[in-house]
Amino acid sequence: MCDFAGIVLAGGAARRLSGVDKPMLEVGGKPLLRRAVDALAGAGPVVVVGPERAGIPGVRWTREEPPGGGPVAALAAGLAVLGEPELVAVLAGDLAAVRASTVDRLRAALGDADGAVLVDAQGRRQWLVGVWRTAKLRAVLPAEPANFPLRKVFGALGPVPVPELDGEAADIDTPEDRLRHS
Repeated sequence: MCDFAGIVLAGGAARRLSGVDKPMLEVGGKPLLRRAVDALAGAGPVVVVGPERAGIPGVRWTREEPPGGGPVAALAAGLAVLGEPELVAVLAGDLAAVRASTVDRLRAALGDADGAVLVDAQGRRQWLVGVWRTAKLRAVLPAEPANFPLRKVFGALGPVPVPELDGEAADIDTPEDRLRHS
C-alpha cells in the first residue's frame, strides 16, 4: 500500500437523469466511473462506493449504510476499508473531465493543510474533487453519517482552494450536461 489512496463515490439515484446508472454513462467513449478511477493513477487502494459494475477492474467495492444514505455515508464506508494511507483523494463518480493531473495538482497544493479542494470557474468549492489527510478526515466524520451535509465535513478541515483548469470540475447531472460533454 502507498501513502495515497482513492475513494470514488458512485452511488446515488440520478433523479435528474431518470434514474440511469450515471457513473456508467459514456463521455468521449469512456464511462464516467472509469474516468474517475483513471484519475487516481498511482493511488492504492482505490475504493468505489456503490453497486459493483462490470468493466471496472482493480478496485475494491463497498456500499454505504444505509444504501442511499448520501455522500457522507458513502465516504464513511470508503474510509472503513482503506487502511491507513496518509492521504486520500475523494472523487465523484460522475466527473466528465477529471484527470490524473487534477489529482496531482490537488496533492501538490496540500502543503501543511488538512485538505485541498477543486474550485470551479464560478468560485464554488467542488467537495467531491479533493485530497485530504486521512486521519483528519476520519476525525471530523459524524457518528451518524447518513444524510449528513458533505460541506460540513470537508468544510471543517479548512481546505486549500485549487482553481480548476479546462473544466475539470464538470459533472453530469442533467441531460443538458451530458450533451455538453459528449
